[in-house]
Amino acid sequence: MQISHDVLLHSYRAMRTIRDFEERLHVEFATGEIPGFVHLYCGEEASAVGICAHLTETDTIASTHRGHGHCIAKGVAVEGMMAEIYGKKTGVCEGKGGSMHIADLSLGMLGANGIVGGGPPLICGAALSHKLLKDGGVAVAFYGDGASNEGTTLESLNLATVWSLPAVFVLEDNGYGEATASSYACAGSQRARAEGFGMPYIECDGSDFFAVHQAAGEAIAHARAGKGPVMMHVHLARWYGHFEGDAASYRRAEDIALLRAEKDCLKRFREQVTAISTIETSELDAIDSAVRAQIEQAVSKAKADPVPEAAALLDNVYVSY
Repeated sequence: MQISHDVLLHSYRAMRTIRDFEERLHVEFATGEIPGFVHLYCGEEASAVGICAHLTETDTIASTHRGHGHCIAKGVAVEGMMAEIYGKKTGVCEGKGGSMHIADLSLGMLGANGIVGGGPPLICGAALSHKLLKDGGVAVAFYGDGASNEGTTLESLNLATVWSLPAVFVLEDNGYGEATASSYACAGSQRARAEGFGMPYIECDGSDFFAVHQAAGEAIAHARAGKGPVMMHVHLARWYGHFEGDAASYRRAEDIALLRAEKDCLKRFREQVTAISTIETSELDAIDSAVRAQIEQAVSKAKADPVPEAAALLDNVYVSY
């Protein structure tokens, strides 16, 4: 699949933005200024970006508690996200959602979710809407290996096939459901699960943007053509613990160091595109500088922005029909 120069640059910028956003949050969270929990997406950037590169604003996605990467890849504003994580009024959800509940319905981002396996049922609803409205939209559910064992996920896989929904179920398998290895907790194979529900199964290396992009292109085209749902199994690895503050004693430090050295999707992307002179190193360096400045500005603004007023506590909590 041929990828244009502009799309490559846009994709690199999105991955770099996710990486720098998360690395900065890792530093800022330690100061105690950020309320609630934070789950970082570092190391998994190519999955969100490679998949969302095929989506439009009409398409919908549902995320997990590790949702910052999906939000950025779908186009949610970085400043609004940072303000939301700091619990500020200027956040995309006016400071009421925080890290685990960022959403922007105008962009088809149905939200990060603190409920394990909470996204797949939402995507069945969104996919049914696309199908009934005949708007050509596709709905994508991101979920982890832990959520792959949840009844909500399995029921959604079944329902999506029964109703032949334009849905893609993206299993982001980082090897651990919190601190429990998926090799221990997930019986059988994910391929067998997909086949058990009568849907195509595509597997790819999440550290390789181009592998993800190609797999996602096939999966999304299948769903968009009205041929029913697809499961994508993306193998990747998170660089930090399950949440900020997790000692991650269930993993060896040398294994994490090896991941950073050999499974860095940004490093791999740079090597791939510069080796064949598709993109100049200077273009990538310029993006790196611009993103650093953008993240710095977002943090400074979020710290200075006002918190929500007490009188607005119940505003926009429930939808008014």
